Amino acid sequence: MTTHWESLLRPPSEARWVSLLDEEGPATGSLHPVPAQRRRGRRSRPAVQRKPVPRRRPGNFVGTLLWTGAVVATVGCWADLPEVASTADGLAWLGRLTGLLAGYGAAILVALMARIPYLDRTIGSDRLSRWHALGGRGTLALSVAHMVFAMAARAVSSGVWEGTFGLVLYGPGILEATVSLALLLAVGLISARAIRSRMSYEAWHHAHFLTYLAIYLGFAHQLTGPSFGGVGAWAWRGLYLGVAALLLWYRFTLPVIRSRRHRLRVAGIRRESADVVSVYIAGDDLESLGAEPGQFFRWRFLTKGMWWAANPYSLSAVPSGRHLRITVKAAGAHSRALFSLAPGTRVWAEGPYGALTAARGRSNRVLLIAGGVGISPLRALFESMPGQVTLLYLARTVEDLVLRGELDAIAAARGARVHYTVNEDLTVPLTGRSLSRAIPDLADYDVFVCGPRGMTQKALNALRRAGVPKQQIHLENFDF
Repeated sequence: MTTHWESLLRPPSEARWVSLLDEEGPATGSLHPVPAQRRRGRRSRPAVQRKPVPRRRPGNFVGTLLWTGAVVATVGCWADLPEVASTADGLAWLGRLTGLLAGYGAAILVALMARIPYLDRTIGSDRLSRWHALGGRGTLALSVAHMVFAMAARAVSSGVWEGTFGLVLYGPGILEATVSLALLLAVGLISARAIRSRMSYEAWHHAHFLTYLAIYLGFAHQLTGPSFGGVGAWAWRGLYLGVAALLLWYRFTLPVIRSRRHRLRVAGIRRESADVVSVYIAGDDLESLGAEPGQFFRWRFLTKGMWWAANPYSLSAVPSGRHLRITVKAAGAHSRALFSLAPGTRVWAEGPYGALTAARGRSNRVLLIAGGVGISPLRALFESMPGQVTLLYLARTVEDLVLRGELDAIAAARGARVHYTVNEDLTVPLTGRSLSRAIPDLADYDVFVCGPRGMTQKALNALRRAGVPKQQIHLENFDF
């Protein structure tokens, strides 16, 4: 069955859920009827209003900072270049340079995943993850190159045995560095898409903790290099200690403090469809968390079989001072376990994270494109974003159109438009021509996209062909 661009400007035929949480919590809920109204004639379009573009984007600033550090490391190593009297000397210097850059890259990789609020809210978790993946490949390549050059230099001067087994067994910190490289290679291997797609999120996530052990083992070896003496050694220690402090504070200490302070607990659950559930989380003084529509938390439910995993789920309703809500599709063991959560279960939450918020917008015209359960963060934005908002919701079946009653009610209450498209292929209507036909003046819109990777990439391509500037397209992938 295929239904393209089904407009829901018509009034709902029955009462819809506008607010699912009353003063007694989500167990009872309150129904608010939406009055039937038909709009006649063509609505006038508001003039396009744009926010000023910042001269310096945080992402550009961070990228410049990273490249500056790499250049400084390279120049410092070049200044320390000894007189190259033989092939072994040249290979040794290349090994020193690649090792220095690999060590710098390892520190930066950890900093990118330390969940620093400023970086997360201005650049976005999605983009930081891509940088981390790209930087990981580069750091791994540099580490392998460092090992090859160092062994080759030793082999040229002392023989093949000394350049391989002798160097590993008796070199200063080389055995630890070898184990470190083996661990990094293992993590890189399971991060390959062909292998990663066969793993659960929890297994993949916990395997990445081996990276911390690898960096710890490699750090002692780094300080044995000839480039580290005096001020250089202390500067290198400062870099690693600073990154470690950020990691410990934002990823471990702060979540524990906040969870104890806000006393989060499961207030109730509600099945939205056969394989989608909404979980309501209550707590104290939730407004001080600073959560915004479009963001997500990493949730740890302190119950049997779930306490050890902290999985990312987006807020599917505008956060309030007393309740938060997530809407999740059963896609793995952890998400399926949410269906059997008992009210009162304690919850630890890390966040809020993500930059898919109204603050990213520059125009007062907004298009939201959701695929499947990607509707979760966009449902909250649909209710809260100012200006003229249009929602396009793609699903494989009618049953997959979760939260449809709420979307109808929001559309009627704020005079917005909703387009549903049901097709087994989520990307079918995503062409530049179809989007331009359905949304006139699309180039004037800010567009927020959330859904599976294939769908978001197809949407990005279609939007660019429709003339939407890149800086007006804001993406978040449901992919790890």
